[in-house]
Amino acid sequence: MALGRSTALVIGTLPLAESDLLVTFFSRREGKLRGVARHARRMRSRFGGALELFTLGELIFFDGGRSDLVQIDHFDIVRPFARLREDLERLGQAAWIVECAARLTAERDPHPVVYGLLVRALTSLDGGAPAARTAVAFGLRCVDALGHRLRLDGCVTCGRPARSGGGAAIDLAGGGILCPPCAAATPGALAVSKDALHAWRRLRTCSWVEATASPLGPAEGELRGLLESHVIHLGGRPPRATRFLEEVGKLPGGSTR
Repeated sequence: MALGRSTALVIGTLPLAESDLLVTFFSRREGKLRGVARHARRMRSRFGGALELFTLGELIFFDGGRSDLVQIDHFDIVRPFARLREDLERLGQAAWIVECAARLTAERDPHPVVYGLLVRALTSLDGGAPAARTAVAFGLRCVDALGHRLRLDGCVTCGRPARSGGGAAIDLAGGGILCPPCAAATPGALAVSKDALHAWRRLRTCSWVEATASPLGPAEGELRGLLESHVIHLGGRPPRATRFLEEVGKLPGGSTR
């Protein structure tokens, strides 16, 4: 039985048997990884509160090679990101972030760039950065890093260079932007404003601090909608966290902006 170790984030948990816990991690070395924490739900478990959602830690596990599941031996907390569980909007946006990473990656497929983006995004949320903007910045960069980068410089159908005056659309199946004539002939094309395109291009090239600190105005909501559609196109169904965020937005004083 091989011993493995890696820094990792807890991105999901499910009860298993009477007292065990099935934990999904996103690790630096292994990518998405699922393991069983024996007796983790007992009152005096040796894991304590280490396996809470969003916790960053040092994972040690045993891999018998006969199953997709590993046996979790230790998980020592590096950073708990506790503030994410104290605010409903931050909780929802953090859940959306980790769910996107989980849905768009395969098990045991290392993605160190995506791991770095996850840690960076949760660190920003934990530090008080605007929650919805942080999720948009993460989502756009995560999709690009996984090889699903949409073309924004020219029409994916006819090759005509993108215009600065707006009137364009996005074809998710085709992989990028459409000029107005091609958009009119493409069922399911999603309209996109020039402001949203400008913000999209800027978020791809600016630093992470600039991406999470610079207001996007109305383009932020538009980008989130386009990003949501792209994630659904790639993953097959809406993230569960989206419904949670919609309900949070209905609460008195609730916001997902």
